[in-house]
Amino acid sequence: MLYGYGGRRLCFVRGVPRARRVPKLQVLEAALRRPVARTILITGASGGIGAALARSYAVPGCTLILHGRDRSRLAAVTQDCGAKGASVRSVSFDLRESQVVVAELRSLAASHAIDLAIVNAGVTHAIGSGEEAEEFDVARRLLEVNVDGVLATVAGVLPAMRRRGAGQIALVSSLAAYYGLPVTPVYCASKAAIKAYGEALRGWLAPQGIGVSVVLPGFVDTPMSARFPGRKPLMLTPERAATLIRRGLERNAARIAFPRALAVAMWGLSVLPASLSQRLVRLAGFGA
Repeated sequence: MLYGYGGRRLCFVRGVPRARRVPKLQVLEAALRRPVARTILITGASGGIGAALARSYAVPGCTLILHGRDRSRLAAVTQDCGAKGASVRSVSFDLRESQVVVAELRSLAASHAIDLAIVNAGVTHAIGSGEEAEEFDVARRLLEVNVDGVLATVAGVLPAMRRRGAGQIALVSSLAAYYGLPVTPVYCASKAAIKAYGEALRGWLAPQGIGVSVVLPGFVDTPMSARFPGRKPLMLTPERAATLIRRGLERNAARIAFPRALAVAMWGLSVLPASLSQRLVRLAGFGA
């Protein structure tokens, strides 16, 4: 016995009288009647996937709260979204200042009922030739954005969602969360942390009416990917990535991983014996 939207029973199992079965068309219609997010927070919206998502969601009747570090690029995205009819507010607080982030977002959540928070902002760093260490101060700054910044963002928006018993959070991780690549150790560690955090949040918050999805992109044609030292197979445009993320969020998918072939390959590395996985990574050109 399965349960569908509104708690209605969907009797697709054998032995259940046909009269009690719900036609597939009715299930689809119920899905289409799900409320559309009207107030959306997107961090890291000044470029790349974040900017593409902002422009994708920008429609009349939608309120966008856009965060970005680059004020000039954020202003351009804000203008584009406003021209499409959305109501837009931009903010530029530093994600490394956790207490400021929590306070700012709780204030915003008090004045705007945030339906969807897309926690997208992140930075990357590579070790270079393989003989250079990732300096501790560089690693710490990366973790302050990619991990502390994510935790602070969730801490800012979550209390209001829990009080309403509704909302959705998307945490943008990476396919690198499945298996650490030798060229970007701390980046991979930060994304693995967000993947585990998001999966745990989903289990905790689902009974409270809050959806949580972990987004696991592969290579997307952005300045961040351009800094990756190595091959970039199956690279997607930011617009294509935004479309795939939206589709996944609309069905409240636990994991939104793409492109599929690369997602399967990275997952495979995580379950193979470590000696074999390391050999395959080097053969693929991702060794340090």
